[in-house]
Formats: sequence, structure tokens, C-alpha cells
Amino acid sequence: MAELRLEELSASTIVAVNNMSLKPGQEEFLSPVSYGVAATVVNPQTSWQRVVLDGDEVVGFVSANFDPDFPQEHFRSVLWRINVNADEQGRGVGRFAVDELLAEARRRGMDHVDVIYEAGQGGPQAFFDRVGFTPVGETEYGEVIAEIGL
Repeated sequence: MAELRLEELSASTIVAVNNMSLKPGQEEFLSPVSYGVAATVVNPQTSWQRVVLDGDEVVGFVSANFDPDFPQEHFRSVLWRINVNADEQGRGVGRFAVDELLAEARRRGMDHVDVIYEAGQGGPQAFFDRVGFTPVGETEYGEVIAEIGL
């Protein structure tokens, strides 16, 4: 793997993000990438979306929102989405993306980052546990709210 780096999501990288593959069963835990990209249009001041590049190849995508005034606490500093191309999973791409997200949250003065996910076999919980998120509650829909302190 070349050195990983982040770049803002752009017109030149969005097609690669939309074409990233998932491992079997992962699709049931993710909405289409276009849903997450729409957040930038709705909240351009607070939305943070980056692609992870390995050389010139898009290997991951991470989306977050930082809005200290949001009425619901778990949406003030939140990891909305993380995707790693199926062939790149298990190589540190996701950990790199989370580490960069946490650094951005610190730069913005946040003291934690939340993530909300659906629990289930083949879901993202094991990954979030490995990178340091701890479950702290549930949404009204039964999704897990997990948090990592900064």
C-alpha cells in the first residue's frame, strides 16, 4: 500500500466512491452513498466528507458532521458514514479514516465523536469496537449510539 491520504470529495472522485464494492452482506447496513453526499448540500458549513486515496486510487470514503449547536447531542459530532472498498478492507484504510476524522474533530474543538449504526451479524460493530468506539445508548429506532472520547 502506498501512503494513504485524504482529499475532499469532489466531482473527480465521487464516481469512484459510488462504484466502491462491499463484501457480501454489508449492503444491508448502508444506505446509498448519494444519501450521505446530499448532506454536504444541506449543511455545507458543518459537513465533512473525504475520500481516502492509496496513491491515485480511491479506496475509502468518510463522512461526518460537526455542529456544536445541533439540538440532539449525538448529532453534534458524528461519523455519518465510512466505506472501504471490499478489496481494501482489513488493510488499515478504515482505521486511517477514523484517525483523520478524530483529528478533524479535535481541530474543531469537539470532545467526542459519536457513530450510529445498526447492530447485526456482518454489521460494523466489530470495526467500531476495534477503533475505540463504546456503545452508550440507542436511538428511538433501536440503532446503537457509540462514542469515542477525544
